[in-house]
Amino acid sequence: MTDMLDKLTPGQVVPYGGDRIARVSEDLAQAFKAGDRLIVVQDSGALLHVPAPVQSLTEQAVGRARAAFDALSGVSDAAITAFFDGFAARLADDAIWARIAAANAADVEAARAKGRSTTRLVADAKMRKAMVEGLRQWRDSDAGRDKVLEHIDHDGWSVEQIAAPLGVVGFVFEGRPNVFADATGVIRTGNTVVFRIGSDALGTARAIVAEALDPALKAAGLPDGAAVLVDSPERSAGWAMFSDRRLALAVARGSGAAVAQLGAVARQAGVPVSLHGTGGAWLVADETADAARFAAVVEASLDRKVCNTLNVACIVESRAADLIPVFLEAIVRAAQGLNTAAKLHVVRGSEAFVPADWFEGQVTILRAEGPSEESAADIVDETVLATEWEWEGSPELTLAVVPDVATAIGLFNQYSPQFTASLVSQDAAAHEAFWRAVNAPFVGDGFTRWVDGQYALNRPELGLSNWENGRLFARAGVLSGDGVFTVRTRVRQTDPKVRR
Repeated sequence: MTDMLDKLTPGQVVPYGGDRIARVSEDLAQAFKAGDRLIVVQDSGALLHVPAPVQSLTEQAVGRARAAFDALSGVSDAAITAFFDGFAARLADDAIWARIAAANAADVEAARAKGRSTTRLVADAKMRKAMVEGLRQWRDSDAGRDKVLEHIDHDGWSVEQIAAPLGVVGFVFEGRPNVFADATGVIRTGNTVVFRIGSDALGTARAIVAEALDPALKAAGLPDGAAVLVDSPERSAGWAMFSDRRLALAVARGSGAAVAQLGAVARQAGVPVSLHGTGGAWLVADETADAARFAAVVEASLDRKVCNTLNVACIVESRAADLIPVFLEAIVRAAQGLNTAAKLHVVRGSEAFVPADWFEGQVTILRAEGPSEESAADIVDETVLATEWEWEGSPELTLAVVPDVATAIGLFNQYSPQFTASLVSQDAAAHEAFWRAVNAPFVGDGFTRWVDGQYALNRPELGLSNWENGRLFARAGVLSGDGVFTVRTRVRQTDPKVRR
């Protein structure tokens, strides 16, 4: 018989990873009550406390989504189409959007008061337009359910490989209201979805659910629970959800450390996971790079901070004298377009190529906690190439001068999250060599901001995956609603006498 854990004591030893121990802190011991859960992350030894009310709330949400998944098999594709049409129409309705925008404004104000980043939290007109367009793309897309992927004929019988729904997809994301619309794309292929959003955006999420999502589900006749919000500001709700074995897929979007921890929780529970955490794009200029093209690419890749924003620029030493001045001018123009200044980190050994006044002069850098007077540039160790700069208002990136493109590729493969890489070069052979050697799922020859499912592929994305933890099995780095499926195999026998 297994005893239940009903209390913790300070200093209590908790084994993890087979040969290591973690110890219960005073705060954890005091917070833990009978009925609560303790999740021990086997990768790190982190002790994650899930209060009983949060666990119950999450279990109910996943249960509703699971029941809805079973019911959805009896719902027509036309009804699913009507859901996307209705959801889009409600977001496009000015009166409805005004109420959502008011909730979002309150979220933004509260986040700013806490010194939190709001770059991805603001539900502005551009985000609204993208949400509506994305939902209408799902409305107009092929149903996907029961799509025949392969047909093989044999004497007297045949075999078909058929796309089928996967199940309940769990999403955890931070302050990105637009993901609500993106993630419902899994319903197009017969899946259901359960969401957990960061506390900064919870008010916005509640408004979207009440004003648009739930009414659209009901009007289209989709089962209750086809899309469910875990209505809790507690981070532990994400841990509880990702450890629920009823999930067919767990998708996490947000900051690198939080996403990595969620992924570890899901993996040890046996739940397949798709992580969309650490980003930051790299740009390399070789000895044949056109200076005007390079400058345009840099400026176009710094318009706002998202995962595909330019984070590291590598310039070959033979062109540093003429490319670094245009590079610096480009990041200044990008910053001016945002009414601010740029912040540059220069890898040690490259500082001689940057004018001294960049290191000596002071500029105002817009941080989440407020304006900060800083030098425009500083000198950093090579290991800082692994840092993704989560800038608020002021473009921030790292510069490295390298002997050749091969060195830049080596640095990318060593330090980056292996996400997005771009080469500016006039040499076709150099582009082919770059494509083969750089370990990135997204490779280009210009601006980095193209890496986006809706922008590049005309399919709203659920998230973008890097290769930080290895290449992805049998799927692209863009996870989209129509990519969430399994494959069933069906046999049709025309000759009853067939035997092996």
